[in-house]
Order: sequence, then C-alpha cells, then structure tokens
Amino acid sequence: MTDIATKHAETDELEARIDIPVVTEALLGTWADIRREAREMIKDSAFWRIEGQAIPEHRERTLSQLHLLVKAGANSRANPKEYGGQENQGGNLAGFEELVAADPSLQIKSGVQWGLFGSAILQLGTKPHHDKWLRDASDMVLPGAFAMTETGHGSDVQAIGTTATYDAETGEFVVNTPFRGAWKDYLGNAAQHAKAATVFAQLVTGGVNYGVHCFLVPIRDDDGAFLPGVGGEDDGPKGGLNGVDNGRLHFDHVRVPRENLLNRYGDVAEDGAYSSPIASPGRRFFTMLGALVQGRVSLDGAATWGSALAMTIAVTYGNQRRQFDNDGAGETVLLDYGRHQRRLMPRLATVYAQAFAHDELLQKFDAVFSGAADTDDNRQDLETLAAALKPLSTWNALDIVQEAREACGGAGFLAENRLTGLRSDLDVYVTFEGDNNVLLQLVGKRLLGDYAKQFAGKPADVARLVAGQTAGRIYNGAGLRRLGQAVTDFGSTARSVELGLRADHQHELLAARVEQMVADVAAKLRPAAKMSPAESAAVFNENQNDLIAAARAHAELLQWEAFTDALDRIDDEDSRMVLTWVRDLFGLQLIETHLAWYLITGRLSAQRAAAVSSYIDRLCSRLRPHAQDLVDAFAYEPEHVRAPIASGAERDRQEEAAQYYADLAASGSAPQKEPKPKKR
Repeated sequence: MTDIATKHAETDELEARIDIPVVTEALLGTWADIRREAREMIKDSAFWRIEGQAIPEHRERTLSQLHLLVKAGANSRANPKEYGGQENQGGNLAGFEELVAADPSLQIKSGVQWGLFGSAILQLGTKPHHDKWLRDASDMVLPGAFAMTETGHGSDVQAIGTTATYDAETGEFVVNTPFRGAWKDYLGNAAQHAKAATVFAQLVTGGVNYGVHCFLVPIRDDDGAFLPGVGGEDDGPKGGLNGVDNGRLHFDHVRVPRENLLNRYGDVAEDGAYSSPIASPGRRFFTMLGALVQGRVSLDGAATWGSALAMTIAVTYGNQRRQFDNDGAGETVLLDYGRHQRRLMPRLATVYAQAFAHDELLQKFDAVFSGAADTDDNRQDLETLAAALKPLSTWNALDIVQEAREACGGAGFLAENRLTGLRSDLDVYVTFEGDNNVLLQLVGKRLLGDYAKQFAGKPADVARLVAGQTAGRIYNGAGLRRLGQAVTDFGSTARSVELGLRADHQHELLAARVEQMVADVAAKLRPAAKMSPAESAAVFNENQNDLIAAARAHAELLQWEAFTDALDRIDDEDSRMVLTWVRDLFGLQLIETHLAWYLITGRLSAQRAAAVSSYIDRLCSRLRPHAQDLVDAFAYEPEHVRAPIASGAERDRQEEAAQYYADLAASGSAPQKEPKPKKR
C-alpha cells in the first residue's frame, strides 16, 4: 500500500525504518503460513461481501461460501485425522479469523458451523458421535445450530429452562421448552439452514436434575421443514451480520435416542442411572463450557484483525488526502496534523498489542486442545485469558473502527469504503460468546481467588501484607511518592519523561494498579465471609464495578507484557526500535486513560502525570513517518482492503488537482487572488 512519500521520510534519512516483512511475520504469529493461505483463498471475489445486498441474497451467498470453504479444504483443520482433519487446533482458528476481511458474516457463520456446532460434537461427544456426525458436519452435509442461549437466559447458562428428561421405558430423552423464555434464541443457522442443533438442556433422570448437558437434536428434514415438535422463528434484520440466519427454536416434547446425549462428561445408562467422570456438578458444568472456549478465542482474533483492516484504510487515506492550504505552501496531508496523529497512532499501537497478545492466547489454546498440555490448571488459565482478552479487543474494535470512520470524513461514511459495515458487523462481538462485563467478572473472581491462595494458612504473611498495604497507603496517599518524583524531576518535564516513563516504569505502574485494585476489592469483600448469603451478595454487588475494573486493568497489563515479549523476538534492530516506540505509546496511553487513579493514589506527581500526555504527543510525532509502514506490515492486499479511498485513487485525485493548478499558474491565465483590504 506504500505509494506516498511523506515529507518526514524525505527529511529524516537517519531515522530507523522497520523491515516490513520481519514485522509482518511477527504480527501473523505462530500460524503465519495458514493465515497467508486463508488470505490467498479470499482474494477470490466469490468470498467478498457485497455492500447493500438484500438480506435473503446475503444469507444464501454466505451459505454458498461455506460450501466453497469445504471445497478449499478449510473446514476441517481441527478434526482428528481419521475424520479428514489435520489436528491443528491453533491453525484452525487462525485461518477462520482471517475470513473477517472477506465478510464478517462468513467468519461468524463458519464459526457457528464448525467452531460451535461441529466443535460441540467433537469436544463434548465420544467416538460413536464422531463416527456418526463429525464428517457430515465438516462437509456441510449436516448444517447445524448451536442452541445454548435462551431468550430468558443469555450468559447465565446454568439457569436455562430447556429440559431433557430421560424416559427409561423407551430409552429416549424428551426435550422440552416449558415456557417462552426458554426458547433458544439468537442462534446462527437456526432461521433457515440448520438441519440439526446441539441443544443445551437440564438433564433430568430418575427425578434428579444433573445440570446442563448437550444433546444433538434433528430439527429439519431435507426439504427445510421443521420436524414434528420443533418450531421456530426468524430473528429478522439485525444491526449487522445479516448474512447469518439467526433465529429461535422451541421444542414440544421432542424425543431423541439416549445415544444423542453427547456424553464425554456425563452419561445415562439404559436404566436411567447417571454417571460422570467429574463428581462435582459445578466443576462438570464449567468443564463442559470450557471445552467450547474457542468461540471467545476466535472473536479476540477476528476483532483484532478487523481493527487492523480499519487502521489500514484510515492511515492510507490520511497519508494521501490533503486539506487546508497553509499560507500558500500547499494543502497539508491529513496525517501531518497533530490531532490526526493523536486520533490514529495510539489506536494503531493498540492493534499491535492485541495481535501479539492474541498469538499467545492461540498458543495456549492449541497446547490445551491438541492434548500437548491439557491439564485442569492449563484449561483454567486458558479460560481466564480468553475471558480477559476478548472484552478488550471487541470493545476496542468498535472504538477503533468508529475513529477510523470519522478520520476519513464523509468518504468513510460511504458503504463502499467498508468502515460503516465493519462497525455494524463487529458490534455484536462485544455481547456474544459471553457478555464482556460478565467475562471480566469471571476474570476478577479468578484474581481474587489467586490473591487469597497466596495467604491460605499463613497468618503471619497476612499480617505482613496488611502492614505492607498500610505502609503503601501512607507512602502513596500522603504524597511521599509524588514528592520524591517532583524532587527527582528538578522541574523538567523532559527529564521526568526520561526518568519516569521508560519500559520498567510503565510495567511498574500498570502492574501496581492491578495489584492495588485487587487488594482493595479483597479487603472490602473480606467481611462478607461471615455474613448471610443475602448480605454477602449485597456486599459483592456493591464492589462489582471495582472488581470488573481490576480485571480490565489486568487484561491491559497482559497485552502490554505480550507486546514486550514480542519485542525480544525481533532481531532486526531498526524494527525493534520503532516497535519499542509503538509499545511505549500503547503503555502510556493506558496510563493516561487512568491518570486520575494514579494521581489519587499518589503514584504519579502532577508534573509527571502531565509528562505522560506530553510524551504521547512526542511519540505520535516520532511515529508519524512510520505510519504507512506499520499498517503495510498487516500485509493486507488490495483484494482484502477493497476500499476505494485506500486504493491510491485519492492520491491520484490529489496529484491531478496539483497538476491542474501548476499548469494553470504556468499558463499565466490563473485568476488573481482577491486583494486584502487595506488597513486604515
């Protein structure tokens, strides 16, 4: 995409430059080869979203694209080899994430078919289920829906109302939605295309409810008609992703064979006796849900690469579009304006941080699901990491795409330039596969649990901890830390930057915030252990916002650390130098966002806090000559971008206009400017 030479690049020959292929390799990560393979495949226009296409046609186009994925062999990377797969768990998700550049509806519909429906069969079923359904699900012979969410219970899966009651006389489960709120809702493929569904229901046998389990339930015949006892509705037009046929399903005492229970974690014998390899109902439930964590993992990646696409469009346009003549010196390139840099460069840094953090998440996912490191602890770590990163990347995606749209002015609002459609499609990512606030609450609870474990059975340590916290509050809250900073800075903002905002200080500030926030919440919740359940719940509710804020701070720290780890793997010195500036920009914008906290807690002096914003401005200016290189390193080609304003057309218009005025001036026929009025 690099076609324009900025004045900065021309006048600063000694400036380090990134080696674009080296940085691309780092960004594409562990499964770079599969990402490239997927990108090469979606150069075919048959995979592209048609802007403004009517919903019925969009749905059928997306369905046809899934069949194209089957023909290309992109459908079964995760499956065991005996079922035509490659047993490549991380590569499978990496490949599907890349589909967001073709059409987010395609990425999500393929995720429903293979990442949810097919994965439920693979991860929750056993060999008889794999033999019976896995190949058909992979090859689109058996299109399916993933029927977990209910109208009345979204993220609260444990409380779903659908039941599957075992009838020992017939050897069948009776699947029933006893009230309207128990209807399965928002299900991809459910409105039209699915022939079967993996239905989550309360398993009841012998009069005992053994909690949520998963059943494969046929829902339509080959002609597309609902089977007896099955009904449903179309969810209709949505705010985005209208190539996916979301719908509702309900069941009126639908009977399925006992063998349709996906029984890896719980089984029912012919006589109705229940058995499970996991005795604890709670642990069993979370183990089953954890087996499907890949949905959250893939959303983190897709949101990140969708954001990278938006940044590519906005930065390329900003590097070519000129606006406002500066005293006859000619119109200025948008990205030369300080405000434009401030809008785009920190968000570009965020995309980089997310890309590096996501690759670490993919590695952990692959290690667990390949069996290479499948332990309970590793599964819990994976679930916590996915629950931490997915909220940040999906929230950030909406902010990044919206700012990119605004930075492109009216051109960004045209559907042909993709930003409005991308913003609409990514909107729902923040609430499906787990509402972001609920996910961060899970992370917060894990942080509290780990915090408590440090002092379990160690009263002396607890006493020392309390004393340490008190000392910390005196040191920070009384301003002693701030005073020390002010003395060190000698009244020099530049010196405070050099002394107090380097990498180790960034890490100290980010980590200290997490530690203090978790400790504060733990202290507030400690009395709840001796209260009644109702009183305890009330105390937790009072501190819920603080807990979620601590979890978010933890996730931000993880992204910063992932970025820093990635720097250590880059051998090219110039590339590492520039990316270090990008990492610093990411870290300092996080600190700037929470400056009030750092000032209130005494961790930054007012002078050094002011230096944070000043240094961000300096970094934006320093990185401006590298902006195009940094987005070019995402390695999107014209077939992936498909936005006219990022195609070079704007550069051509600017050059045509400049040539016109130059020729006009040379001809001597240019009209003279209106003279300025004389001063009296």
